[in-house]
Amino acid sequence: MMRLRWILLLAGLLLVASAIAGVAQPRFGRSATTPPPGKTITVNGNGSVTAVPDRATFGFTIESRAKTATAALAQNSTDATAVIAALKAAGVSAANLQTSQVSLMPQSSQDGTTIVGYVASNSVTVRTALGGAGKIVDAAVSAGANGVSGPSLDVADQTSLYRDALRKAVDDAKLKAQALADAAGVSLGAVQSITEGGSPTPIPMTDKMASAAGTPVEAGTQQIQASATVTYAAS
Repeated sequence: MMRLRWILLLAGLLLVASAIAGVAQPRFGRSATTPPPGKTITVNGNGSVTAVPDRATFGFTIESRAKTATAALAQNSTDATAVIAALKAAGVSAANLQTSQVSLMPQSSQDGTTIVGYVASNSVTVRTALGGAGKIVDAAVSAGANGVSGPSLDVADQTSLYRDALRKAVDDAKLKAQALADAAGVSLGAVQSITEGGSPTPIPMTDKMASAAGTPVEAGTQQIQASATVTYAAS
């Protein structure tokens, strides 16, 4: 009889402990919950600045042919030296004149069984102010360059223009964020984060002006583009 009473008493204590745990557990669970984050609005802004290119980059190739490899390379050395001298005389500085490739290739007969000669080639890359680009092309070709590629046009002050485009991108982002906030019926708060969208992207536009005397080179215009992702607080 005594043993039965102890069993009933122990069972009652266990039930009470379970009830207390059941009441306490939800309270502890709520205290560990992370409060919800504040409202934010994230937008992507775009900006661009239009500029007239003021630099041009050209590639000039000098090819020479001869019966032997040695003769072809020797002739090409003479021809390339003459072109380089002409470019320097036309105003190209050593810093803006760079050898980009030297090659020597055998030439085969039509049936491919016999080497009939060799072609030696020397290519140089030239960067010049756009105003003198035509004169540079004429000087290279007159001196013996028999291959011309380009121009690749760009703007010398591209870094400053890109920063201006970035500022416009941030302004554009703010206008978009404000429009979203108004549509959602919330107030636009302070900037929480800004991420730059990418590197400067020059995009050629319509032709606008020509270079000085010589082979005509049209400058046109370029757009320097930038983007930025901006997150604003909202309330």
